Amino acid sequence: MTLARQCTRTACARPAAATLTYVYADQVAVLGPLATYAEPHSYDLCDQHAERLTAPRGWEVVRLATDGAPPQTHDDLVALANVVREAKRPSAPPANLSPPPGPPGSRRSHLRAVPSASSTD
Repeated sequence: MTLARQCTRTACARPAAATLTYVYADQVAVLGPLATYAEPHSYDLCDQHAERLTAPRGWEVVRLATDGAPPQTHDDLVALANVVREAKRPSAPPANLSPPPGPPGSRRSHLRAVPSASSTD
């Protein structure tokens, strides 16, 4: 016997139609098709609550098509959130920049000796 999942909003008894997942580190909310399984860190929403979803100021909401789409797993939503995270990262500096010069007489290697402040020799 399969029971339909309900909207996780308080006092809402409508059937769930979409799954909401947050990526707190990147301030992104991903709203997509109803996940195949209920996950502890995601929220199932009915159509009405999914349509009216807003995010806090400064957050981005990524909405995936929920009509007629096959159910997705929580891993698929997390993968999408990771793509959004990568897109928001600043690009790498140009390769033609040279590293800053070291002290006079030092070798250009990844390690170097630094005298301690307590030595009085």
